[in-house]
Amino acid sequence: MPEPRPPALNDVRLRKILDETLVPPHWPDGFVMRSFEPGDAPALHALLTEVFDDGADGPFDEWWPRIADDPEFDPALCFLVIDAKGRLAAAALCWTRAFVKDLAVHPEARGKGVAEALMWHAFAVFRERGADHVDLKTNTVENPAAVRLYERLGMMPVAWEG
Repeated sequence: MPEPRPPALNDVRLRKILDETLVPPHWPDGFVMRSFEPGDAPALHALLTEVFDDGADGPFDEWWPRIADDPEFDPALCFLVIDAKGRLAAAALCWTRAFVKDLAVHPEARGKGVAEALMWHAFAVFRERGADHVDLKTNTVENPAAVRLYERLGMMPVAWEG
C-alpha cells in the first residue's frame, strides 16, 4: 500500500465515533444516492478534478489504475449522488479502513445538504461493517466550509497516527 502524502500545513485529521448520535441521511429533493459502477470512473475523476482543482490526481489513465488497484478500494464504498438531470452531483470515495478519502460536491449542488447526507450514509455503512469510527483529512484554511460541516456532524480532531 502506498504511503499517504504527509499532512500539509493546516491539514487536520478528523474522526467521527460511530455511536448513538448517528442519524439516517436525508437526501435533498432531486438527488439520489447509488453505488459506484465501473463505467462511473471517468465521471468520478472529472468531478474530483473540478472540485479539488489541484492536479494531484493526474490524468484519468494514471488515476484510475492507482485507485482501482489500491487494496483499500472497494466499489461498494464509493457513493455517488445523481441529480435530477442524471448528472453526477457528488461523491464520497472511501477506503476500507473507514477513511473518507474524497468527498466532492459539484458547485451547482452545494448548499443543499448533499454532503451531509453522504457523510451520514458513509457513517452508517461503516458502522454496519463493524467500524467504531470514521476518519478523514481536510485543510482548515483551504476548506473552512468542509470543516464546519464535519464539526456539525460531530467529528473531532485526532492525532495523525490515528
